Amino acid sequence: MSTELYRSALSGPQDLADWTLEGPAVASFPAGRLRLESAADPAEGQAANFVAWLPVEHEGDVRISYDFRPLREPGLAMIFWAARGRDGGSIHDPALPARTGEYEQYHSGAIDAYHLSYYRRMWPTERRLHTCNVRKSHGFHLVAQGADPLPAVLDVDAPYRLELTWRGGTVTFSVDGIACLSWHDDGSVGGPARRGGSIGLRQMAPLIAEYSDLRIEALA
Repeated sequence: MSTELYRSALSGPQDLADWTLEGPAVASFPAGRLRLESAADPAEGQAANFVAWLPVEHEGDVRISYDFRPLREPGLAMIFWAARGRDGGSIHDPALPARTGEYEQYHSGAIDAYHLSYYRRMWPTERRLHTCNVRKSHGFHLVAQGADPLPAVLDVDAPYRLELTWRGGTVTFSVDGIACLSWHDDGSVGGPARRGGSIGLRQMAPLIAEYSDLRIEALA
């Protein structure tokens, strides 16, 4: 059983009215889908990357699905879920240090979260063997890996449907219905399993990618 928490076609600027962007993100809709890219020179390193937080939180089990289409490589795309301040409060608490898209602020800063990087094309080693990686923070704990079936941009001819399910401390991830990864958090790494929190998307420059048909469901 599921209850819809949030749904958006991501087809125009009005759909981003309540989102929170951190870092040099540029959003546009040239094809009727949310296109995200960095305004910064990739030579700036981590300072060229960004995070977009959705205007919804999940309190526990959740399913997150959306269409994803990479347009330019190299780069990396990632999703955060169950993100909270280290005291359990909102990541948007103004008392927390400002975040600007640099990864260390998200894995070893003032927040806890899970991170799943599903399009890893930044470095030659990532392009040689495509994997999905799950990390748990606080800290830079790599807790799971799975195969990534997404092709290089050259062979992308349509968006891919991504689905992440978080239920009972287990995350599963699929691309167009193909199971890529499953991992259960037994609390042995990085403390007890997280329950709920904020959801965000992250990109590493110079990746350009499009997102559409976003749906978030609370699971009973």
